[in-house]
This record gives sequence, C-alpha cells and structure tokens, in this order.
Amino acid sequence: MRRTFVIVNPVSGRGAGERAVPHLEECLRAAGIDYTLVRTERPWHAAELAQRAATDGYEVVVAVGGDGTANEVLNGLMQAKLSGRPAATMGVVSVGRGNDFAFGVGIPHDVEIGCRVLASGATRVIDVGKVTGGDYPQGRYFGNGVGIGFDTVVGFEAAKLKHLHGFMAYLVGALKTIFLYFRAPHLEIQLDEKSLSQRSLMVSIMNGRRMGGGFFMAPDGKPDDGTFDLCIAAQIGRLAVLGLMPRFMKGTQGSHRAITMARSRRVSVKAVDGSLPAHADGETICVAGQRLDVELLPAQLSILVPGGMETS
Repeated sequence: MRRTFVIVNPVSGRGAGERAVPHLEECLRAAGIDYTLVRTERPWHAAELAQRAATDGYEVVVAVGGDGTANEVLNGLMQAKLSGRPAATMGVVSVGRGNDFAFGVGIPHDVEIGCRVLASGATRVIDVGKVTGGDYPQGRYFGNGVGIGFDTVVGFEAAKLKHLHGFMAYLVGALKTIFLYFRAPHLEIQLDEKSLSQRSLMVSIMNGRRMGGGFFMAPDGKPDDGTFDLCIAAQIGRLAVLGLMPRFMKGTQGSHRAITMARSRRVSVKAVDGSLPAHADGETICVAGQRLDVELLPAQLSILVPGGMETS
C-alpha cells in the first residue's frame, strides 16, 4: 500500500472538514490505507504541506476540503514537481461547498466513496492551468478554471452568506451580483487563433466543466484534452443576465447571441477600461487587475479517480 499524506482543511465548508475527520479516519482504516493526517492552520498551508510531503517521498497526497484546499494541494504538488522531485499522485475527498474540481475529474462528493477511490489506485493524468498577473505575478496553478468578471463577484457575494451553503449560496450570490456588477469593462481577449475586443461581463477559462456548484461554464470541458474551453459573455442588460442563468445551469448558454464559446491553449485578457476581478478555482487572483495571462500545461498531474473513468 502506498504511503499517503492526508491534508484536512478543518474550516472547509464552514467546519465540515473538521466534522468529517472521525468518519474519514474510519473509512481510511477500513480501506487499508497507510496514512498520515495533518490539519491546515492558515491560508496556503495546504500548498506547503503538499510540497513537503511530495519532497519527503509520500506517493499519494490527498486534499480533504473543497476547491480551495484542492487548489492549494495542486499548487504544492506542482512546485515539488518543478523542483525535480518524483511526482506524487493527488487524491481528493470532497467535503467543501462547491467541489467543482472534483466534479470535473469524476470524484463524488462522499467521504466513504472518496476513500474507496484512494484505495482503488485508478488514476487519470490531467492538464493544469497557470494564471499570471494580479496578486500573482509569479503565477498560480489551477485545476478547474479561471473566472474573470461577473462570476468572481458572485463568489465574493456567496462568501458573505453565512447561512447558505453550496450551490444555493452561489445562486443567491448571482442574483445579488446582477444589481452590483452590470457595467462590463472593455476587454481585449487574445486566443490562439483569434482576438476579441468588446465589453465583456464575464470570461470563464475552463479546464473542467462547472463553477459555483452548478453553473456549467464549459459543458463539454475535459481536464485532459489539451485545451481550455472558454465562455465569454458580452455586455447585456440585467434582465437578460437573469434569463441566462437557467441556461448556465443546463449548459445550454452557447446558443445565446451574447455568448461566445471558444477553445485555446493560451489566453490573454487586458482591461482597456475598467478592471478585472478574477479568481482561480474560487481563490482570488485580483480584485481590480489590469491584465492576466493564462496558459495550459498538458498532462501534468496524476489524480486518483473512480475506475479511471471520465465523468459523464
């Protein structure tokens, strides 16, 4: 059995991480997993722990939390890889709010099933994105996607809702954002094979499929196909935004006149006027940035998945 380092974010999902620990350890023991469990104590601690675990020779490093925890562990593993260490395999046990990264690679939101996935040994090699700019001039890696504009503000508003969780928090956050973020900045967007210059309410650069626990920004996205799937929304009125929301929940927004769907391995977004609020995997990249550069790094990370099958 491979040596496994388990990183638990105790505050993930408003305390769900800590509450899950007794059941998690019971399931890990039942699955016969040889593990060391450590709790995070501060932001970015999971990245530091993951990098150290990979450097120390752990073969599997597991994120127990939500998208933020998974993103930090992914960053730590990428840093270890860049330093020339043997690559560790990533595992995810979802206990957070959105869990969009786990959804995109096919991992269910269930502690017991998650532990069985860790024990199964089935893996999938996925692409990793890197966004440079804003608060991260050195770059930050991501597994699911980068959001610029409307959906970033939705995340800010959802985080303020203390009594709502998961998709409902993002849904209410989206309804609030319609009245807070409705004047789109003028953006210059450079893709591999074309460029756009327009007022854009939102630019989603996806390695996965979903954001906010239920909004399918890239319904056909695959994290191992060597390209980003983009969803770009032009300036539209508030009522039109409201009318688009059900389409995003179904993944059918691509037929709307204001939506541009595209694919590219490199994306550059520059604010001609206005600014760029942006996130990567739900983690803030900037509140009012001016330029972001995003690149896809193919086949970077091995991750444990159910039976090695893609999510349908």
